[in-house]
Amino acid sequence: MNLDIDTPPWAIPLLSPSRYKGAHGGRGSGKSHFFAELLVEEHVANKNQKSVCIREVQKSIKMSAKLLIENKIEQLGVGHYFEVQETVVKSRRGSGVMIFQGMQNHTADSIKSLEGFDRAWVEEAQSISQRSLDLLRPTIRKSESEIWFSWNPQYETDPVDVLLRGENPPDNTTVINVNYSDNPWFPDVLREEMEYDRRRDYDKYLHVWEGQYQTFGEALVFRNWSIEEFDAPPDAVFRLGADWGFAIDPTVLIRCFIIGRKLFVDYEAYKIGCEITDTPALFDAVPDARRWPITADSARPETISYMKRNGYPRIQSAAKGAGSVEDGIEWLKSFDLIVHPRCKHTISELSAYRYKQDKLTGAVLPIFEDKNNHLIDALRYACEGARRGSYDIGRML
Repeated sequence: MNLDIDTPPWAIPLLSPSRYKGAHGGRGSGKSHFFAELLVEEHVANKNQKSVCIREVQKSIKMSAKLLIENKIEQLGVGHYFEVQETVVKSRRGSGVMIFQGMQNHTADSIKSLEGFDRAWVEEAQSISQRSLDLLRPTIRKSESEIWFSWNPQYETDPVDVLLRGENPPDNTTVINVNYSDNPWFPDVLREEMEYDRRRDYDKYLHVWEGQYQTFGEALVFRNWSIEEFDAPPDAVFRLGADWGFAIDPTVLIRCFIIGRKLFVDYEAYKIGCEITDTPALFDAVPDARRWPITADSARPETISYMKRNGYPRIQSAAKGAGSVEDGIEWLKSFDLIVHPRCKHTISELSAYRYKQDKLTGAVLPIFEDKNNHLIDALRYACEGARRGSYDIGRML
């Protein structure tokens, strides 16, 4: 069966056989959608193909590429070719299978289970470790097998970039640079976010949307964070913080909880141009937000008053005050910040929030740039009580 799939021009070189295939670039380019469609198409054509979809860390099937694969199967009208099970996708006509795994869980012995596979697709490949690459590459060794990589570049020194974009890439390698401007189906909702970043922070725009390497170096404020899938424990004490915006800045809500020296961020709400009357509905996107106290930016008392009258009686103003930003940031830096992958705007801010630099010398100054900080401010507010409590305990000891 030949599927009628619209292939964007940038992806045509990736249709020809190649041992290594890669697509790197900024957000909204359609890289993942292309590889998901190609994988489904190949499995329709070859009822016995075996493929593995890989991320560096995958704690549950929910955070794999499986949902995207399922959506492509439905969109392409080929559901009758596949049996979609809880953790795998199988062929109804042969021995073909798609599985979904995290490389971090593999050992030199367990990786042998992938011998004989035809395809390995490494999604979010900027996070793949050198150890994982060293395990994967010699394992996928069947005749005519291929390893695919899709990623948003972070640093030139990341293993996938050294392998595929370095001075000596492997033979039989096809690597494409693709960005939102190459995507004929780039959605309007992402275009609005792209234009916002281009107006407000051109360096961030170049990294997030044009796929350029991050170059902030020593000016980055946060280095103590990672992206990880997790579930909140039943006894979690949630801390919520809000920051207000409208025409240019977003209105945001963030939810977090603390376990030991780890601060987990599991939900966010984010909208530019949010009318005050729409704010309760925006905040409802964060589970149980009406049940828990919220600490909000005190600069908008009228908004806080409105929220109190409209389903959020436990919202309160942040104390703020002289030195509160510096104290709050240093307190956050004393924790390991674990951010759930669904909190995309929080991840974006933590990646870009930085100190100012001397324009003449490039020296990093002890002053925070006042941008890329809306959810970071909300996180400070959320933890205000815990922070002040820890200081009070420290003074008593």
